[in-house]
Amino acid sequence: MVCTAGFREDGSWIRIFPVPFRKLDYQNQFEKWQWIEIDLVKNTSDFRPESYRPTDLDREIRMLDKIDTKGDWAKRKLHIGDTIWDNMTELIAAAKDPNRRIPYRGVCHRIARKNGL
Repeated sequence: MVCTAGFREDGSWIRIFPVPFRKLDYQNQFEKWQWIEIDLVKNTSDFRPESYRPTDLDREIRMLDKIDTKGDWAKRKLHIGDTIWDNMTELIAAAKDPNRRIPYRGVCHRIARKNGL
């Protein structure tokens, strides 16, 4: 079982656990940057507000469109945002602010690039 992180169509962060990814047949394994459809419920055993779990682990995960990299990642940039954080204290404060939507994956990627990782 693995944890799958991503975002919803509205851009909000989501964490799905458990996902039986490695037990799925290869043709049923979704890719990074691919929309999926799965029935979820709030994961009450996890305190994080973005945590959900599948309603039924035996139910098929429906694979939808992939978000491609055409146009210098134009479609992906719509989801990860343009903000480049160089101050972790400010980033953490913004992430805790319920009135802000922080595109986590993009933030992590850009901090790593800025720091040469």
